[in-house]
Parts: sequence; structure tokens; C-alpha cells
Amino acid sequence: MPDFRLYNTLTRSIEPFAPADGKTVRMYTCGPTVYKPAHLGNFRTFLFEDLLRRVIALRGWKLVQVMNLTDVDDKIIKAASEQGITISEVTAPVVQTFNADRAFLRIQDAEVYPRATDHIPEMLAIVKRLVDRGLAYLADDGSVYYAIDKFKDYGKLSRLDTREVRAGARVIQDDYSKENAQDFALWKAAKPEDEATGAAWDSPWGRGRPGWHLECSAMAMKYLGETLDIHCGGIDLIFPHHEDEIAQSEGATGKQFARFWCHGEFLLTEGSKMAKRLGNVATVQDLREQGIPAAAFRHFVFSTHYRKQLNMSGEALEASMEGVRRVGDLAERLASAKGATPELEQIADDAEREVIAALFDDLNAPIALGALFTFIRKANAELDRHGVDRRALERAREVFLRINSVLDVIPEAAGPDPELAQWVEEKLAARKNARARREFAQADAIRSEIEGRGIAIEDTPAGTKWKKLR
Repeated sequence: MPDFRLYNTLTRSIEPFAPADGKTVRMYTCGPTVYKPAHLGNFRTFLFEDLLRRVIALRGWKLVQVMNLTDVDDKIIKAASEQGITISEVTAPVVQTFNADRAFLRIQDAEVYPRATDHIPEMLAIVKRLVDRGLAYLADDGSVYYAIDKFKDYGKLSRLDTREVRAGARVIQDDYSKENAQDFALWKAAKPEDEATGAAWDSPWGRGRPGWHLECSAMAMKYLGETLDIHCGGIDLIFPHHEDEIAQSEGATGKQFARFWCHGEFLLTEGSKMAKRLGNVATVQDLREQGIPAAAFRHFVFSTHYRKQLNMSGEALEASMEGVRRVGDLAERLASAKGATPELEQIADDAEREVIAALFDDLNAPIALGALFTFIRKANAELDRHGVDRRALERAREVFLRINSVLDVIPEAAGPDPELAQWVEEKLAARKNARARREFAQADAIRSEIEGRGIAIEDTPAGTKWKKLR
């Protein structure tokens, strides 16, 4: 098996990767801030992490993935305060939506989904260690700040030397300008709106709440130990979030926090970065409403390397829907075939080798997809020859399933909902009657109506067959 190689943001290079203990990969992935449903830009990152997760399994390693849910921060408190409710009342329905959206996109479950509000003691323990080591201080506003000038490696992830470092200038908000490095809040003194919304806890430094960066360090180290194998997130988290995580984690433990840092690039919509504030947000719910299957969105995301920007357009999604239809068609042919030509076995072996080589080379999903579609084209040609070799057919099935276990781009195999099935059958019966009466314009109109619902129909000697495409 080829070496598994990953791009490490820390070294700016692609390096051979293996878990520290040779067996289990300990991976932390920054999850959503649950004040609003995650947008498709967020889910591009979560899909890159899903791909990484599946490739780790393909390599034969075990995995413990932790994805946090940030359920206390400025935005959540603001939303709770405006509505006169608690932060948990804001976040509970958003967490539900996140879980449903993950399931729709077939993103595998992480092993642990910790919530920030359940880990306040772990956070306070880190702050105490940093204060005891002289890396953090209680300021006159009652908050505890990290003194970045006391941590000599500050800036090593983001290569901060090109920016102005303003140690001693403080920043307390969670969502702040990324142009300057400033002492950041580890523990924030409670304000009236924090108390009113249930976002304040006791601490040795008075009532308050954790800073955004502190939450991830505490949860990562609790479940994965003081040195992680991989830490993932979107590229926008490199600075300040991940830079500050390194400072507080390594400042507290004196050990390397993460061996590899992996970051996914932005999803653009018609050339602009997807962000809630820009109003160009598309959500998983939008995909559902537009009849875009999960397999098509996965195909679309994997058609571009995770470290390159990806531009979303209607044309690109349509192309992906056509692509996954071809994948589904081969799945059906392989399932129903009785045999194949002996040549199909070699075609399958080549496809498996090419896909694995691509995925183990920094998750090169576009090359892997290309190899899959070469396999589809060649396998269809061999199946057209109606061979009788069972072994070659079984090998093709095995390889196809193995490739799809990682990419997961077969359209939903589950049958259509009963109401839709009944509607289609009624329409097909009406079309059959119209054709029997030689009312071909009426029959064509019914066919158009059926196809308008995303249904493909095919007239065969055994009758008319149909399947749902979207």
C-alpha cells in the first residue's frame, strides 16, 4: 500500500502521515457555532473531513474524531438576549438541524460531539495553568487575557511575521478583525446579558464565560490527550482561532498540540466567499427543496481538491447530478449482471489502484473521481459484451463498492416514497391508454409531466420502467 500523505499547514508541505501510536488517529475537527443553521460553505469543510475520515479507514487505521459544538459565544448570547430566552433555547433546534443536515449529506458520525457548556471545569483548569505559568493575567476589566508576547512561538501556524503584532492591546469579542495579533480573552467577565441568558459561570476570577478559542483546546485535550494527530478546520480558522489554540494549549502543557494541521478552502457562490453576512447563503435545506441529491453535492464538492477554492453554480450542480446518475446506472448493471468478460477483472484492479493512489496523495478526490468514471466507461463496454465470467464480475462489484465506501456518490438506493410511486404508476397507466387510443400528443404531455418531477422513464419490451433521478 502506498504511503498516506497529507498537506500540513504548520510546515506548508505535503508529508507522510501515520498516527503517533501506529494504530489510532486522534483527530479534532472544529464544528459549527450553533446560533444559525450551518451553510454549504461550512459543509464543504465537513465533507473534506468526512473524506479524510473514510480514507483513514481505507488505510486500515482506527479513528477517534471529536467535533465540538460551540454553544456559547457572542452571537448566541446576542440572539438569546434579543429573544428573551436562554442560550440553550437558541442552540437546541440548531443542533437538531445540524444533525439532520449531516445525515442528509451522508457525513459519518464523529465519535464524540462535545458541547462547550458541558466543559467549563476543563476550561478553567487550563486558564489556571496559564496564570500560574505567567502566560495569562487578570485585567482591570475582570477578564483573564493571554499574553501573546510571553509565548515565543506565537504566529508559527499563520506565519504571522508579516503582520503587526500588538501585544498588550486587548481583544475580547469572539468575532474580530484578523489583521492584528492582540492579547485575547481566555475568560470573560460576565455582563448582565450573559447572566440573563444563562451564559455565566463561577470561576476563581469571578463570574464569567469562556473565550471562543479556549473551548476547543479544553475539549480536544480532554478526549484526545495533550498532543493530537490531526486538527482540521476551514482556512478562515488558521488565524486567529487555531493560532490562539496552539498558544494556550502548548503554553499550558509544554507539549506540541497537534502534529498535523489540515485546512479546507472556501466555497464560493458565483465568485464570492459564502458567508451568512453576505446574504448569499445556501443551506442543506435549499438542496432538499431544489431536489439536489446528497450524492450530487458530494460529487460536486469532491470534483475540486479540498485546498482549492470551489465555485458553486447551477451548471456545476447539474453536471454533478448527471455524473451521479451514471454512477447509479453502473451500480444497477453490476447488481443485475450474471457474468462479465475476463477483461473486467483487470479494469477493476487498475481502478482500485488509481483511486487509492489518488486518495492517499493528500486526498486527491478529483483524480479519484476521474479514475472512477474511467472504470464506469470501461466496465459498461465490457458488460455490453455479455460475458459469463463470475469471478471478474464479483471483482468489479467489490472494487466499485470499495471506491464508493469512500466517495459515497451513488444516488439514494432507497425506493421512492409511496405517494410518488402511486402518482407515477397512475400517470404511466394514463399514458399507456393515450397511446393505445393513438393520442400521441396527450401521451407526450404526460411523459413531460412525469419527467418534470425528476423521473426518467424507459419503454422496454417488458413494459415501461421508471426511476427517480432527483
